[in-house]
Amino acid sequence: MQLDRNYWEGRYINEDASWDLGAPSTPLKEFLDQLTDKDLRILTPGGGRSWEAEYAHRIGFRNVFVIDLTDAPFKGLLARCPDFPQDHLITGDFFAHAAAYDVILEQTFFCALDPTLRPAYVARMHQLLKPGGVLVGVLFNDALDSDKPPFGGSKADYEPLFKKWFDEASMEPCYNSIAPRAGRELWLRAKKAIT
Repeated sequence: MQLDRNYWEGRYINEDASWDLGAPSTPLKEFLDQLTDKDLRILTPGGGRSWEAEYAHRIGFRNVFVIDLTDAPFKGLLARCPDFPQDHLITGDFFAHAAAYDVILEQTFFCALDPTLRPAYVARMHQLLKPGGVLVGVLFNDALDSDKPPFGGSKADYEPLFKKWFDEASMEPCYNSIAPRAGRELWLRAKKAIT
């Protein structure tokens, strides 16, 4: 299976986006509500319809960026939020993206990638964060699928990957998941060391 631009574009065109909550994820919404510096550079990789990016923009964050392999889901974001800066919507390969961010939001991107890419995902996250920056979000603590997205796993699978790059990495059961995901998510927080 080629999880490339054509694959994901086809999923959006066919309205096959079961991961799409139709609203920001509660854990990420509540995290964003706690941040006071509205100038933070925030990235949502594999952002899809970008509910978290839209929410961050609407509550006053000025530097919210989204990257996705296809621009298909951006049309919905711009229809809902026409003042979202179009130059903050990046169509391209996350692994080739080069910039620096204070916060990266993980919401179903990790589980959408072929599991063989997980070490490269963690390394790229580390590279994209500024010193002191944080990667936060939810990871499925559930086996899920092995032959197509969403790919699952467990804390025992994930922890060694993140600990290799982040001295400060924690994964705890998510207390504020939406009902269908309750008991099946871990809250990830990985902070890049200040050098």
